[in-house]
Amino acid sequence: MYVVYGYAEIYLPHCASLKEKRKTIQGIISRVRKRFNISISEVEYHDLWQRSIIGFTAVGSKVAEVELITNSINDTFYNYAADIDIIGISHKLIKQDFSI
Repeated sequence: MYVVYGYAEIYLPHCASLKEKRKTIQGIISRVRKRFNISISEVEYHDLWQRSIIGFTAVGSKVAEVELITNSINDTFYNYAADIDIIGISHKLIKQDFSI
């Protein structure tokens, strides 16, 4: 089993209210959830208009499976490049062995 977790820190320069920010953030989150059944949520800066950290985690049985997920998450953020500036994206892959 492979577990991948990570986050993306983003800056939203065009947002002038929390309502605008939430619309953009929810668009990103729903797009990722629609494609993959993973856990993804805004985890920091809930009260700031122009900044956010979005965390995610997923589990897969093969490395290729979790790499596809992380690549798709990265692509989704870059597809929103007109609305956001990506400060950083980071993820970590863990292999979990089960020995009985």
